[in-house]
Amino acid sequence: MASLKTQLIALIMLLRPPYWLMTGGLSVLTIIALQRGLPETDLLVLVVVSAICITSGGFAFNDYIDQESDAIVKKDRPIPSQRLAPWVALVASLILFAIGLIGSLAINVLCFGIALIDTLLLVAYSTYVKRYAGFLGSILMGILIGTSFVYGEAALSGIISLTSFSLSFMSMGNVGGNILRDVLSLEGDKKAGYNTLAAKRGPKFAIKMGAIFFLLNALGSPIPYLVDAVGYGYLIPIAIWNIILVVSGVTLLRNQDIEVLKKHERIVTRTMILIPLALIAGALT
Repeated sequence: MASLKTQLIALIMLLRPPYWLMTGGLSVLTIIALQRGLPETDLLVLVVVSAICITSGGFAFNDYIDQESDAIVKKDRPIPSQRLAPWVALVASLILFAIGLIGSLAINVLCFGIALIDTLLLVAYSTYVKRYAGFLGSILMGILIGTSFVYGEAALSGIISLTSFSLSFMSMGNVGGNILRDVLSLEGDKKAGYNTLAAKRGPKFAIKMGAIFFLLNALGSPIPYLVDAVGYGYLIPIAIWNIILVVSGVTLLRNQDIEVLKKHERIVTRTMILIPLALIAGALT
């Protein structure tokens, strides 16, 4: 049996803290951008806690469902490495989902509705969509990232509008990244039985589709400024990211070599930090 310290480290890995910035972090930054200032502390805490609990609950549930396939392709994950018992992941997911839903209800009914839909989608993704629906899985994960922006507006004003939907369009880059990462894990996905776009239509087709989503993200990124969701400061960091997206997208449409793919997927992923920077700059101007 693993030591308590080892189990705690494995539990942290199970919850995927780096992804909190892409959920609770984006929701808070949406509030800051729309309000042009910091939210009240109570609202800030509820938004962050509810969002990250739903996110981590989804990851824990996914690891519980994927324990057999992870034993083939991701042996270092907490469950297949035997650092964490499967029941711990399941119980953790249920507790986190419950905390997230209760926290969202404490904000308002609309936030609860969004959190409940996200929870159901995360469960559906892990139990069915990821294994059988392939391309739909990448779209679904993009939608889930996109709801972070909508959740922020719902928490701030109790409504959702074109304002937050315009920000949600930036999740297209995440969809493209998911498709490209499926190409990189193609061999393992085939062994695990995942019907990804790359497995179904071939890696070259999948790379081109990922590139198209990069270009769609760049095309839609000025909309938040045009609908006055953010100030002009948003345009500078987002323009830099757009250049990266366009260069990577065009390059991958022309060349589907795996080494080229690795390079541009890594560049786009590492520069996604420009999204929160753009939101902060937009809030300050």
